[in-house]
Amino acid sequence: MKKVLVTGGAGFIGSHVADELIAAGHEVTVLDNLSSGKREQVPARARFVEADIRSREAADLIRAERFDALVHQAAQIDVRRSVSEPGYDAEVNLIGMLNLLQAAAEAGVGRVLFASSGGACYGEQEVYPAPETHPSRPVSPYGVSKAAGELYLGYYAAEKKLSYCALRYSNVYGPRQDPLGEAGVVAIFAGRCLADRPCTIYGDGRQTRDYVYVGDVARANRLALESDYVGALNVGTGRETDVIELHRQIAAAAGFPQAPTFGEARPGEQRRSCIDPSLAKRVLGWEPEVTLEEGIARTAAFFRAQIAA
Repeated sequence: MKKVLVTGGAGFIGSHVADELIAAGHEVTVLDNLSSGKREQVPARARFVEADIRSREAADLIRAERFDALVHQAAQIDVRRSVSEPGYDAEVNLIGMLNLLQAAAEAGVGRVLFASSGGACYGEQEVYPAPETHPSRPVSPYGVSKAAGELYLGYYAAEKKLSYCALRYSNVYGPRQDPLGEAGVVAIFAGRCLADRPCTIYGDGRQTRDYVYVGDVARANRLALESDYVGALNVGTGRETDVIELHRQIAAAAGFPQAPTFGEARPGEQRRSCIDPSLAKRVLGWEPEVTLEEGIARTAAFFRAQIAA
């Protein structure tokens, strides 16, 4: 059993990670400022601390509690907001992260897991799917902040002996994702289709993403926590799905036959994104288990139950 701090543990991905770690027998404390996370999503068996990752309170908690591991999921995740407010993006994703890492190094935390980004870090890809060795050419400040976060982890590993694993997520989707937010097209489309409202596709709809189910992502975090691998690992499926096909599957699952509308492409958006998860299989024994069709069905069922409640 490890004593683990999960930042962002009231959020979409973080709450699933906290669930997974508790189920595996770990002692979990969740830290979240509830700016986008929801208190009710924090597992009942987790201790909850409401604080911002940039705060002295967050750093003091790490120094006082001497956790075995820091699982850092908290972030500014909106790519479009990073384009319009790059300073804010850096303040949360870099200054906030450094606040935690410095405290972790001083407290002797044994392991750090970092929610990085496979799509945003690589930028427009040269090969599909992209391996971890692909050049990093982010096309948004969000991608820059994630790539820089990994560089800081490398520094702390080299100079402070802080073991880490940067999990480069592809596009994560599933239950608890915010259907009203800017991030998460699966949740947005599912929410609109279930409300009998048409969806808008920005651009021509042929842009592709690699969609990975949140339960698979949570399992990758558990396996990485139990591993001593140091470095970056892709957490994706290696399969591309374009937005038109994604909408078709979601609309079918929601029973909403109306065709989408189209709008202008948005700045900072990549054309194609797909990452190679084979290294994670080799070093963690991890591979995605939930197909896109099954994951969409589970997600639609979750939102349908939310509407009915």
